[in-house]
Amino acid sequence: MVSAENVAEWKRLRKIGIIGMGAMGQLYAERFSAAGWQVLCCDRSERYAELVAKYADSALTILQNGYLVSRECDYIIYSVEAANIGAIVAQYGPSTKLGAIVGGQTSCKSGELQAFEQHLPADVDIVTVHSLHGPKVDPEGQPLVLIDHRTSRPDSFPFVEALMSCLRSRHVYITGEEHDQITADTQAITHAAFLSMGLAWYKRQVYPWDAGAGKWCGGLENAKMNISLRIYSNKWHVYAGLAITNPTAHCHVTVYAQSATDLFTLMIEHRKDTLRDRLLAAKAAVFRHRRGNLLLDDAMLDRFSLSKAPLPPGSTPPPNSHLSLLAIVDSWHRLGIDPYDHMLCSTPLFRIFLGVSEYLFLAPGLLERTIAHAVDDSTFRADDLEFVAAARSWSQLISFGNFDLYRRQFEEVQRFFEPMFPDATRIGNAMIRTILAHDPGA
Repeated sequence: MVSAENVAEWKRLRKIGIIGMGAMGQLYAERFSAAGWQVLCCDRSERYAELVAKYADSALTILQNGYLVSRECDYIIYSVEAANIGAIVAQYGPSTKLGAIVGGQTSCKSGELQAFEQHLPADVDIVTVHSLHGPKVDPEGQPLVLIDHRTSRPDSFPFVEALMSCLRSRHVYITGEEHDQITADTQAITHAAFLSMGLAWYKRQVYPWDAGAGKWCGGLENAKMNISLRIYSNKWHVYAGLAITNPTAHCHVTVYAQSATDLFTLMIEHRKDTLRDRLLAAKAAVFRHRRGNLLLDDAMLDRFSLSKAPLPPGSTPPPNSHLSLLAIVDSWHRLGIDPYDHMLCSTPLFRIFLGVSEYLFLAPGLLERTIAHAVDDSTFRADDLEFVAAARSWSQLISFGNFDLYRRQFEEVQRFFEPMFPDATRIGNAMIRTILAHDPGA
């Protein structure tokens, strides 16, 4: 147990450095500074004047480059894109202060740790972190991964723990390999699903919340729309880094695209019994240990609509094939993933992903109605076709490992939905707060 006297001494003598002042870098810098730590930051040289002006009245110190941060600070956090971590550590790592500690915030630790091992001096300890939420989510109570990768001094890890405690997050202690497996299991498939929804709506030139669209109504549809827009309102590299740099994620996204293809094929071939058997097998495997109340319900989500003409209270939503959600559970089954195994490391969005999928499969009669609609009704046929194409498109881009192509497609869709981001952020934040309050231990 670290004493208050030790923490006070560390705050007086040790400096925290942050290389990369994007949204998460700023979140960390501001929280650390508010807790009384000495924080020195930098970003690209062209942002120096902007950051100096922004933090002129704060206790943060803005430096011109990563060399200055590395030479002066006792714990340096690289808060940069996963695609660039190798090059940036190669540039600034050799300048790291003697006996310092270094960590990073990337969503895939294998490349980050490889860069640290390759470019940092041997006397530097490595304690890396990852907050499993975005910058728009309050870190209090959310999982924060701490990885003691390489330490030679007994106070290195307790020091990082003490620093991170000001975020008031829930600390999770795992290895880099375990981290990458968990993030692939909990995020790769679900990100692919909601990225594909947005791309499909864009290709169809549809705003699904418009009253004229009519088909996308009810609580599950509200969750789909809010989550998809929440993803597209963020920076592209947040999702590209996890998907492209993590080899396990490649496999998961490929399986998801194939699940969507297989299920859609069964729908259009009117093979209802085969479709039902496949989905019931997935249900039995994925939800075999589920007991008690569901994480979510349709009524809870009803009020979080982006539509100007939402469904009247108590009315029944129109049926939907829910291909995107069926494929999530089918691919979890094919990959042998038990999503409940990772609840301690789950993000708020993952709990929503799991909640809506669980509701679809476990709410009485809903799965059977969905199967019947998917096979017998063509209302969503063109939308589902576009969704399959979108899922395969994302899978191909990720397998190519091309960040530029990923960015181009992401930002093309982002521009289409941009007018709705303020409303989506406001409503999405309210939805997340309600869901977490409903089941904070989910």
